[in-house]
Amino acid sequence: MPQMGVSVAEGTVVEWRKQRGDWIEADETICEISTDKIDTEVPSPASGRLIEVLVQVGVTVDVGTTLARIATDARPGEPHSSEHDPPPPARAAAAPAPPPPAPAAVPPPAPAPPRAPGARGAAARRYSPVVQRIADEHGVDLDEVEGSGRDGRVQKKDVMAHVQARGGGAAPPRDEPTMHIESPYRPGAGASLSGPYTPPEGRPLSRMRQSIGEHMKRSLQTAATCTTWIEVDVSRIEIARRQLGITALPLIARCTIGALVEYPLLNAWLEDETHTVHEQVNLGIAVALGEDGLIVPVVRGAQDLSPEGLSRRIRDLARRARARQLSPDDVRGATFTITNPGQFGSMMATPVISQPQVAILDVEAIVKRPVVVTDAFGEDAIAIRPMVILGLSWDHRALDGAIAARFLASVKKRVESYEA
Repeated sequence: MPQMGVSVAEGTVVEWRKQRGDWIEADETICEISTDKIDTEVPSPASGRLIEVLVQVGVTVDVGTTLARIATDARPGEPHSSEHDPPPPARAAAAPAPPPPAPAAVPPPAPAPPRAPGARGAAARRYSPVVQRIADEHGVDLDEVEGSGRDGRVQKKDVMAHVQARGGGAAPPRDEPTMHIESPYRPGAGASLSGPYTPPEGRPLSRMRQSIGEHMKRSLQTAATCTTWIEVDVSRIEIARRQLGITALPLIARCTIGALVEYPLLNAWLEDETHTVHEQVNLGIAVALGEDGLIVPVVRGAQDLSPEGLSRRIRDLARRARARQLSPDDVRGATFTITNPGQFGSMMATPVISQPQVAILDVEAIVKRPVVVTDAFGEDAIAIRPMVILGLSWDHRALDGAIAARFLASVKKRVESYEA
């Protein structure tokens, strides 16, 4: 079962495209899987003959579980060899077969118990865990939901649209990417101040939250994490944003990419004692999925994209992330990550580095406030400016504070001198 992002802990096999004994070429689709984040096709890692299917359709297993076995020493066109078959059970000595029993009266079948809303029927329709959970929470009979996925499969957005159409639940998510750090807390979770405090009932963390927690804890235990902040005037970014009709994120990302090209040691991986510096900037963008957690799709070759191109790619990845249409390649290979909790109003944070990357940039809220500015004649004055705090978490094993500060200074210079 392939890994589909740090918060995905399990997946469900929904269809086998190849059956035992079939020949398959490398990269040909062998099966389809569904997770809480992605419905995707799984390519074969090698050419050969499928000799064993270990996980049947409808079964949910942990990430890393072996799904099937392929004999790579087989040849196309040859009959299926029995050498890979499991040994047949030992056959007992033949004995005369007992006479058939006398026919007995067969009672009429009992009526089937009523099926709970959202439960999976015995028909061929199969639903991902997140679809079943949402259906159960809102009392939705999934047989009444028309699916928009492959072969009519019901997806999360279909259930949410059904709930919305009947007047309940939240509206479907926007295409605009919601960015945030890896926090399990949600607005409105606090107790009321108007009455006595009632302790909430405890419940175990979901598999998704456990997976995020394990990844973040492993990162903190692995990296010598430090954080450096810098304050930036985004007046020019605000002007460019209005001119181009985009958000501030792709513009700040474009300035960040320029700084990564200038300081490539931050566009790198550190794996054990190996520090790999990348020429291409594969920019990870943390996209929030509400209660479904988060996922970090990757904008590949971001150094070649304009702000408008970055904006289109980010919006497309966010849309496909929420529709669970990302492929495994969409979430692999990031060399640097940007997270943006600032849209929720936060002012400063310490993001956790996504391993094996060596740094992550945190973009906080853009807030207008009075600051001291100096004019062309060297005279100081107080003016209202849109300001933002950028935070860089970096791995002290690979970098020093001086280069982290110079990198942030480069981002600041590019932002404050930006011209559309």
